[in-house]
Amino acid sequence: YGRAYVIFLKLIVTNLRRHRIRSFISIAGIAFSVAAMLTVVTILQGAIGMFSGILSSDSEIIVFERNVSDLFFSNVPTTAVEDIDGWPMVAHADPVLFGVVSSADHPIITCFGLNATDARIRKATWLQGDRTKFAQHADDVVLGERAAEFLSAALDSQVQIGHAAFHVIGILKTANGFEDGGVFMPLGSAQSFFHKEGSSSVITIKLHNKEDAAIFKNSVKAKYPDLIALEDAEFTRSYSQFKILKATAWAVGGCGLLLGGLGVANTMIMSVFTRIREIAILRVNGFSNLQIAGMIFGESALVSVFGALAGVSIGTCFLYGLKLIPALHGYIDVAIEPGLMLIVILLALLTGVAGALYPAIYAMRIRAVEALRFE
Repeated sequence: YGRAYVIFLKLIVTNLRRHRIRSFISIAGIAFSVAAMLTVVTILQGAIGMFSGILSSDSEIIVFERNVSDLFFSNVPTTAVEDIDGWPMVAHADPVLFGVVSSADHPIITCFGLNATDARIRKATWLQGDRTKFAQHADDVVLGERAAEFLSAALDSQVQIGHAAFHVIGILKTANGFEDGGVFMPLGSAQSFFHKEGSSSVITIKLHNKEDAAIFKNSVKAKYPDLIALEDAEFTRSYSQFKILKATAWAVGGCGLLLGGLGVANTMIMSVFTRIREIAILRVNGFSNLQIAGMIFGESALVSVFGALAGVSIGTCFLYGLKLIPALHGYIDVAIEPGLMLIVILLALLTGVAGALYPAIYAMRIRAVEALRFE
């Protein structure tokens, strides 16, 4: 049986080699589909991870307004921040205000309203300036390294943000792309600038004991019915914007794989139509319907495997290439999850095999006597 399987495999490889260009096009179709899916899903997952990192900086729980579509629209009263910060189970509660503003000739700028004790200020690498001077004056701001670059700002310079001018007292570097391209304002200044006096977007909570998380969440629910408290992992799973990004990534990738599968189907149909007499001869020489179908599925599976492996290589190289672009520093995460890679390869294989379904059924229906008269 082993020798028979070897001969069968050689037959499959020979059939693909006889139509090199057609096989190459099918492999390329699967490869670029896999590369697109892997790239899109990885980039969007990386973006989700970075945004989650902003919220989970030295914290375990996020408190924000219930039933908001986006955290930029969330409003958490300052009175709630002060109250929660005084709870015995809470180590510290840091209010954060998110805002987006555009300036002439500059991209959209993300602004963070923070207190001086916030971990983003304390733990960042200060390239220029003195951390202890943050929030001493209302018009002072600190810029991420990328923000300083595209705003052409330097220490002690004046920078135009929206319709107001601010004094740059520091430039810092973070591993998070969103923060590195952001502007850090004193919380009070951000509240005035974005007309959200007396509120913040979220509160990031650090507990003395992580085991008190359930008690804390129930306490927030009981005392502040308009607010919701979620642990970092819960927030990442349930946040509507993250769900939309994930669904978009898989939808785009799925469409790419579908196109690749259609390419494989077209290749296999053409292969069967051009080999009708050959299939008839195989049938006369004892090949069963299952063996004929196995040959077609084997060719399709081989094309899919080669395409998937090539796609993973192309996608990985493309991600590393994007990371080398200075403008995208911090925004591209090339850490491809093994689980994601396995799912993509399996989907490519299933797509290729599904594409061979009709050609295999057609080949099985070929009658030897009629096929031998086929021109």
